[in-house]
Amino acid sequence: MRSELFQSSQEIGREGMALQNDKMLRVGLNGEVLARQGSMVAYQGDVDFSYEGSGNVGRFLKKAFTGEGMPLMRITGRGDVFLARDAWDIHLIDLEGDSLTVNGDNVLAFEAGLSWDINRIKGAGIAAGGLFNTVFTGHGRVAVACHGAPVLLDVDQPTFVDTDAAVAWSSSLQAGVRSTVKAGALIGRGSGEAVQLAFQGQGFVLVQASEGAPPVPQA
Repeated sequence: MRSELFQSSQEIGREGMALQNDKMLRVGLNGEVLARQGSMVAYQGDVDFSYEGSGNVGRFLKKAFTGEGMPLMRITGRGDVFLARDAWDIHLIDLEGDSLTVNGDNVLAFEAGLSWDINRIKGAGIAAGGLFNTVFTGHGRVAVACHGAPVLLDVDQPTFVDTDAAVAWSSSLQAGVRSTVKAGALIGRGSGEAVQLAFQGQGFVLVQASEGAPPVPQA
């Protein structure tokens, strides 16, 4: 049997988290990793999947109060696990003792050794959806899923991003909220509200080419 699939789609053989291709993450598992619930598309080996709660009372209350969307499962064992999210683009970010803030909706997977918590953007009102985000700290790898090819903005001047298009940013940045009521009908792709995330300082912001997938209609 012959096909170009046997070359271009052959699974890679590497321990840890690595890109199988632009749309799929492969985890060479020898221990444990945390991933978005429902993201597994295939696995081989002796692997177990279990529900992962918030881990502490503070995070539980924050998730319940904010609705921050990061339902997690813990994957343990030895084998190969393949993760994806609706054919979104996947990107890997390595933390080296620093911190990264990620929109919970864009988190695909992360190494279990990383610390994480839910923080609120300074100046965001209680009803401002999407302004509670997940902060990762320590040494390890995070896989983020972007709805469309993203752009990485170098923040060396005041930078403003639609609240639903911001995927991740350096936690060292000063992040706040900017309201542009007069231009409300003209800018922004997300909720239609004239609110953007405002960034200052030195760092980066990863911005996806969409406000994310539309919500699934309730039956």
